[in-house]
Amino acid sequence: MSNADLWARREAAVARGVGTMHARFTSHAKNAVLWDVEGNRYIDFATGIAVNNTGHSDPRIVEAVKDQLDKFSHSCYQVNPYESYIALAEKLNAAAPGDTPKKSIFLTTGAEAVENAVKIARAATGRPGIIAFKGGFHGRTMMGMALTGKVAPYKIGFGPFPSDVFHAPYPIEYHGITEADSLNALDALFKADIEPSRVAAIILEPVQGEGGFYAASPSFMQSLRSICDEHGIMLICDEIQTGFARTGKLFATEYSGVEPDLMTVAKAMAGGFPISGVVGKAHVMDAAAPGGLGGTYGGSPLGCVAGLKVMEIIEQDGLCDRANEIGDLFNKRLTSLQAELPNVIGNVRNLGAMIAMELVEDGDANKPDAALTGALVKAAAENGLILLSCGVRGNVIRFLPALTAPTAVLEEGLDILATTLKNLAAK
Repeated sequence: MSNADLWARREAAVARGVGTMHARFTSHAKNAVLWDVEGNRYIDFATGIAVNNTGHSDPRIVEAVKDQLDKFSHSCYQVNPYESYIALAEKLNAAAPGDTPKKSIFLTTGAEAVENAVKIARAATGRPGIIAFKGGFHGRTMMGMALTGKVAPYKIGFGPFPSDVFHAPYPIEYHGITEADSLNALDALFKADIEPSRVAAIILEPVQGEGGFYAASPSFMQSLRSICDEHGIMLICDEIQTGFARTGKLFATEYSGVEPDLMTVAKAMAGGFPISGVVGKAHVMDAAAPGGLGGTYGGSPLGCVAGLKVMEIIEQDGLCDRANEIGDLFNKRLTSLQAELPNVIGNVRNLGAMIAMELVEDGDANKPDAALTGALVKAAAENGLILLSCGVRGNVIRFLPALTAPTAVLEEGLDILATTLKNLAAK
């Protein structure tokens, strides 16, 4: 079986709208490395888009899921509940930022978590409006697309979208958008588009994911908290990509000292098993009537036991500290590479192990080099390194290595990156 044969079958059987970045079909994977069906080895700096923070196929997670499979795989929590759902809710409630008592619900996908957070915010406030940020990504469902502040490829041809959704600019120092600019734009929305008394929630990613790995500062997060408090608006922190030790804290919101009213989680929550959730202040979470929240597969018992094991591994293995170590390593190597290629690498940034490198022409932040970014992703894969791109302008390489990856493997991947980029830049 070859990658080419499988790609031909994929083209014939799978809808065109499901984009695939690499035409390399996974055979098996272990920790920070995966192999394709032809036996080629790749260092994985993508981890399934920030899902495998605990590495591929951690035996502790595999064992927990196998044990659950021997008992039962599904009974639907809304029909015949099970203890692991409650235990995971207790763990997350205790770990969520802030001292207010919390409650949780579990679902299946990140987009589903976002949809339910919006439902809860509207139920709690009796208001319709939602404010999101340009460059943000919140999923591919209809409400998720409406909230997402990036048109291509997510919104093209799918409208109209739900109403009463508005966007403000996200503060990005490298692009000249200050916190004051964002806050002034938010005030302008209140004056020109929707009065604060009609806004149910403001939603943001503490570090934008698809938008380019730009982090909101503690002061900006605190300003949003103050605005929400002033006007009775719910603050929703979307921690779907940032959560579970990725940024050096269990949740990136912790850096700001802010307590969100609601928080969405998914991706790395269960080490590769599909589960998501909404964690929030108990009195807010209880605003929805019984039966208003849930889903057939929501809080799958397999996902719940995997999620419990992930929480245990993060603590036992010190993965928050390890994320900061990895971030320091990448920052040092990428900054050194930037010094060699100042006209190519415009910016290097990280919060823990959520790391980005922005590629530009002539060292100019206003000249994004999406072509070089795409070429680097492709060439790196040919050399044994899996990368992901992102950014509204398509010119950011995002690094999401497993937090369990040995330093030697990370260094090997960074060596491949440096050699590949230097070769491309020399052409």
